[in-house]
Amino acid sequence: MDIRKIDDTISVAPQITYTDVAEAARLGFRTLVANRPDKEEFGQPAMADIEAAALENGMTWVYMPVESGNISDEDVDRFGAMIQDSEKPVLAFCRSGTRCTVLWALNAVRTSPAQDIFDKARSAGYDISGLAPRMAQQSENQ
Repeated sequence: MDIRKIDDTISVAPQITYTDVAEAARLGFRTLVANRPDKEEFGQPAMADIEAAALENGMTWVYMPVESGNISDEDVDRFGAMIQDSEKPVLAFCRSGTRCTVLWALNAVRTSPAQDIFDKARSAGYDISGLAPRMAQQSENQ
């Protein structure tokens, strides 16, 4: 499992498996978020299995699928509300972790400087510089 810490409230990861969930719980994650649609790709673990593992391990499960490359402002709003309301720390996953990072960044830039967001994403291994125009739009809308 390749967990990448964004900040103290959220980490992201590429696709996890049923057996990874117990390790995530052992590491102290309280909420597990799936941003990947079920059956997005042949052979991907079933979300129902990962949900069952989350519940078995005392974690809160949030299924918030978002289509890759098609993140709406409503998706960003839902993600932001979920982060605010969830027990932390949160572990969000998708195919590569990028989708989760983008959702986090587009929400976080509403209250934090863009450069801080870029730096945190880069430290976690994600280059989100292509999001600069959309991040500027998100911060202006607040």
